[in-house]
Amino acid sequence: MDGNAYRDWVMLLDSQCGIVDRSQVRQAGFTIRQIEHRLNSGKWQRVYSGVYATFTGPLTHEARLWAALRHAGEGAMLSHETAAELHGLIDKPASEIHVMVPSHRRPAQRRPMRGVVIHRSDQSRPQLPITWKLPRTRVEDTVLDLINAASTFDDAYSWISRALSRQCATADMLRSALTARSRIRWRDELSVALADADEGIYFVLERRYVHDVERAHGLPKAQRQARRQINGKIHYRDNWYAEYRVCVELDGPTYHRNEQVRKDKRRDNLNLAVDGAQTHRFEPPDVTELACQSAAMVAATLRRSGWKGRPHPCRRPGCTVGRQR
Repeated sequence: MDGNAYRDWVMLLDSQCGIVDRSQVRQAGFTIRQIEHRLNSGKWQRVYSGVYATFTGPLTHEARLWAALRHAGEGAMLSHETAAELHGLIDKPASEIHVMVPSHRRPAQRRPMRGVVIHRSDQSRPQLPITWKLPRTRVEDTVLDLINAASTFDDAYSWISRALSRQCATADMLRSALTARSRIRWRDELSVALADADEGIYFVLERRYVHDVERAHGLPKAQRQARRQINGKIHYRDNWYAEYRVCVELDGPTYHRNEQVRKDKRRDNLNLAVDGAQTHRFEPPDVTELACQSAAMVAATLRRSGWKGRPHPCRRPGCTVGRQR
């Protein structure tokens, strides 16, 4: 190699964590005999057919991602759970590497890659700029791809929750990507969910409370993630009916029955002692199968605190909220 070629080769190895494919090696000037010599001598190692690691020893996680991309070929991008990892939507690598290629490409006809899932689509766009970085789908497209692969709408909505709560994307970014898609599951439900996000409703449990308890039974609208200062400390309440001094807190399935519970109880007692705020604390069953009973409890507390409205039954069979005299 001359000086320029050698510099380009070093830069390529650096950018791809030492992973190259046969076409890149040949373009750099290596002969087939030279490639085979490096493989047979153990200086290089074959990762997939036509994809090599130009070093000895185990591959890093990033090197494995590059190997999957180089084997998948032109236009390949990391997608789904793998792109979610790179965007910060999930904290641990998925058990499989997900790669997306243009729909006209069929890399699956080549020798299958163990531990790699190939998706074919033209709906997702690459995250830019891609120089020196692993090619991946945009964060908003990653969320929509994962939504399309979800088994239930609650699972789908959890990806919106992650993207918004971790500030990886905005509701407007997701809304724009949704509009651009010709095919997407739960389009109408997603549009409503993004409208909810504009109100600060990010999580599945929050959405269940708003839709199945509050709105379904005609309760007044609460402030979401309301910022309150009590005894010089800042607290955030899931649902705060300021005019009536009533809080509704939602405890998810990972809510710990230990010191956190004791802290929350102390905070609830402090709210009651300082400004007379009454707190209802609901768990997942309270806003799903027991939504009507929860609505009746909140309505009764609100009316005792001055609310002049009346709740009404929801569309569930047997709901009697508001009918009691």
